[in-house]
Amino acid sequence: MTDTPLYLPHIGASRQYWRDIVLGVNDGLVSVFLLVVGVVGGGLAAGQVLLTAVAAAIAGAVSMAAGEYLATKSQDEILESELELERQHIEHFKDQELEQLRGFFADMAVAEEDLDGVMAGFEENDEAILNAMAALEFGFVESERRSPFLAMMMSGLLFLAGALPSIVPFALTADTTVALTWATVGALIGLFTVGVIKARVASRHWLKPGLENMLIAGVGGVAAWAIGVAVGHTLA
Repeated sequence: MTDTPLYLPHIGASRQYWRDIVLGVNDGLVSVFLLVVGVVGGGLAAGQVLLTAVAAAIAGAVSMAAGEYLATKSQDEILESELELERQHIEHFKDQELEQLRGFFADMAVAEEDLDGVMAGFEENDEAILNAMAALEFGFVESERRSPFLAMMMSGLLFLAGALPSIVPFALTADTTVALTWATVGALIGLFTVGVIKARVASRHWLKPGLENMLIAGVGGVAAWAIGVAVGHTLA
């Protein structure tokens, strides 16, 4: 007897925002942690590290938010322009567009003898042609459209959230060694958690992505510490 596979639901409406979610929190975790490691290696006191980390977190969050807003809005505007041009093509050059659409279906392995039947549903329906061409030519589906404002908020706020494990310890103690230890633990736990969540959402095994995320930050942390120490000695 063969096991019947489970019918797993799709992620749904949040799918198009997972890039912002993962990128925002992961960038906050990694970049601020490496900055903290570097400046501690350079010999800064806990108060100086705290000020530097807070400034970096705010600057990074604003930069991430602005970048995502502009990039998403620009992409949306370009797409709208392409769709408007496609409407004009369908209005004035419908035969060419239908032939192009037929070619797309052929590339999708629709049998030659079935193509006429498939195309019959599009010949008198301009909106259907537009929707099909948007999906097949531009890779665009309306449900995948991203809100520039929501992308901006997710990226900026999650960057700040990712920065917190590296900031909070320096606000609680003046001992840089203790603070850096807790910042390292917090950042690595955060990175492992992000890797696990990303893997679970993608229906993949969780351990490897979590460890990979930690390893990348760990290697970066060693490099940041070495650079910080070298620069600190140079400026001493």
